[in-house]
Amino acid sequence: MDQTAAPKVSFVSLGCPKALVDSERIITRLRAEGYELARKHDGADIVIVNTCGFLDSAKQESLSAIGEAMAENGKVIVTGCMGAEPEAIEQAYPGVLSITGPQQYESVLDAVHRALPPAHNPHLDLVPPQGIKLTPRHYAYLKISEGCNNRCTFCIIPKLRGDLVSRPANDVLREAERLVGAGVKELLVISQDTSAYGVDLKYAESPWKDRQVRAKFLDLARELGELGAWVRLQYVYPYPHVDEVIALMNEGKVLPYLDIPFQHASPEVLKAMKRPAAQDKTLAGIKRWREECPDLALRSTFIVGFPGETDADFAYLLDWLDEAEIDRLGCFKYEPVAGATSNAIENPVPEEVKQERYNALMARQQKISARRLKRKVGTRQQIIIDEVGPTVAKGRSKADAPEIDGAVYLSSRRPLRVGEIVTAKIERADQYDLHGSVAGF
Repeated sequence: MDQTAAPKVSFVSLGCPKALVDSERIITRLRAEGYELARKHDGADIVIVNTCGFLDSAKQESLSAIGEAMAENGKVIVTGCMGAEPEAIEQAYPGVLSITGPQQYESVLDAVHRALPPAHNPHLDLVPPQGIKLTPRHYAYLKISEGCNNRCTFCIIPKLRGDLVSRPANDVLREAERLVGAGVKELLVISQDTSAYGVDLKYAESPWKDRQVRAKFLDLARELGELGAWVRLQYVYPYPHVDEVIALMNEGKVLPYLDIPFQHASPEVLKAMKRPAAQDKTLAGIKRWREECPDLALRSTFIVGFPGETDADFAYLLDWLDEAEIDRLGCFKYEPVAGATSNAIENPVPEEVKQERYNALMARQQKISARRLKRKVGTRQQIIIDEVGPTVAKGRSKADAPEIDGAVYLSSRRPLRVGEIVTAKIERADQYDLHGSVAGF
C-alpha cells in the first residue's frame, strides 16, 4: 500500500435504520482518523460488513454480503446483529479478520487499526460537526435508545442488543440541533420501542438551553418540534401516553404520522406473541386519535402465519384492518428465528397457507390504501422533494416515511431542489402513490 495515500475502507450496511445509525457512527470515526470510503470492494484496503441477524432470510443476505466481500477483497471485518452470535459466520468464512456485535464501535475501530493503521494523525476538521450520514442530506435517523425491554416470542432483538438503554434528552437534542444546522429538514426518531424512551432513566431531567428536559417521549418530541424540521415518530408502541403526542401533531410540532408495529389483531395470536400494551383497546385508540387529528397517517407491520394462527384469527385481522383503515402497511410471513421462543409453539402454519394469507392481506390493504389516498385528491399538501427528474420530481407527503411508504410525483413550472419543501395540489391517486403539481411559481 502507498504509505502517503489515505487507507480506503469499503462499507456494507444491512438491516434496519437502527443499524444504519451504527454504520454512520463508525464511518464518522474512521473519516475523522483520515480513512477514505471506497465505492467498490476491489479498490479498498479493507471491507466492513454491518450485518442483520433478525430473520433467517436476513442472515442469509448478511452471509452472502460477507462472501462477496471475501471474494472481491479478502480482508473483511464483520459487525452488527449477526455478529452477536458469530458461530455461523466463523463456520462459513473462517478467514474474516474480526466479528463483533451491534453497537460495539470501539471493537470495530480496533479491528480496523490492527489490520489497516491510519495514515496520519487525525484532524477532526476533516469531518463535518454533524458526522457522516448514509442517508440523503435532507433527512436523518435520530436514534434515541438502544435495546428493548419487551419479550415478544418471535423476536431475538433483546438477546442481540440487550435491554432498553435510553440516551439523556440533552444528548439527543444536541445531535438533532447539529443535524438541522447542517441542513437536515426531516428527523426520523427511531429505537426498538420509541414510546418506552426514558423508562430505564426513570425519566431523569438533563439541562438543555435554559431549562431542564425530562427523558420522556412527550417531552423529547415537544423539544424536537422546536428545531424547525419535520419530526417523524417511528416504532411507537400504543401505550396510553401516546395520546398526549397527538396534541403536538395538531400544533404542527411533530408530523401527523405514527408508525405502530401492531403485528396482529386477534387476541389469541397477540397473547401467543406476548405483545406489550393494551392491544385489545387499539381500535378505540385509533378512532380517538383520528377524531382529534383528522390528518393522522398510521403505518404498521403485521405478521401472518404465526404458529397457531387459525382461519378465524386471520379473518379477525382482515375485519380489524377494514375498521382501522391503516394508511401504510408492511407484512411479513412468519419465519422461525433461532433462539426465539415462538419456535416451540404448536401448530405451525404450512408455507402455502402463509402465502395465501399474505396475498389476501396485501390485496385487502391495497383497497384500503387506494380509498385513503383518494380522499386527498383536490387537497394541498406539503411535499419534501427526494429526487428531481427532467419533467417530474419525486417526493413525500407528511404521511410518507422514506423508503417504506408511498411517494408523491409532481410536475413543476420551476426547477425544484432536493430537500426543498413545496406546496402541491394533489390531482390524482393510485393504490399507493399520489400525483400532482407544485402550486404557483
